[in-house]
Amino acid sequence: MIFGYARVSTSDQETTLQIDALERAGVDKIYQEKTSSVGQRPELRKLLPQLKRGDLLIVYKLDRLARSLKDLLSILEQIEKAGCGFKSLTEPIDTVSPAGKLMLNILGSVAEFERSLIRERSIAGQVAAIKQGRWPGRPKKLTPDQELEIFDQWVGGTSKAELSRRYKVSPDVVKLAVFRMVNPEHPRVYGNRPVLGPLLGVV
Repeated sequence: MIFGYARVSTSDQETTLQIDALERAGVDKIYQEKTSSVGQRPELRKLLPQLKRGDLLIVYKLDRLARSLKDLLSILEQIEKAGCGFKSLTEPIDTVSPAGKLMLNILGSVAEFERSLIRERSIAGQVAAIKQGRWPGRPKKLTPDQELEIFDQWVGGTSKAELSRRYKVSPDVVKLAVFRMVNPEHPRVYGNRPVLGPLLGVV
């Protein structure tokens, strides 16, 4: 069976252009809705579970189906698992043809490259913050002087439970303060980010 999906982003727009194109493509049943891509898409949620092996899903344009490249690849994965083919009428995406499959693989590679760039920028930003004396992550509940006081008192025999009550912080905060003093070179001192801190030569 050949399914079609059409969507416009506002109630003031019409799906007529998409519907006409889908009908000319020989679609048996069309699901259509008027909603933004970032909102709920109830008709799409109804459609996807119905797809089965041998079916074909056709859209007029990729941006009618998904809100982002990640979203598109996720939907296409569901379609593929169902054994259903997919085709865009205005773009070279047709999972039934070798060329269409190649284009789909290219999209996946682009998405992976995008994720790598985001991770690289994130690490670069954290390193820059450390070099400027700003540690990434949530602000510490204790100042360096307070952590030193806690360590001295712990060495002197005060329990961590008592120190927790005394400084009005959780026992985990006290444990971490002691840990930092005992293991100053451990990656955990740098906010559980082994790729940062000493491994990058930032002290």
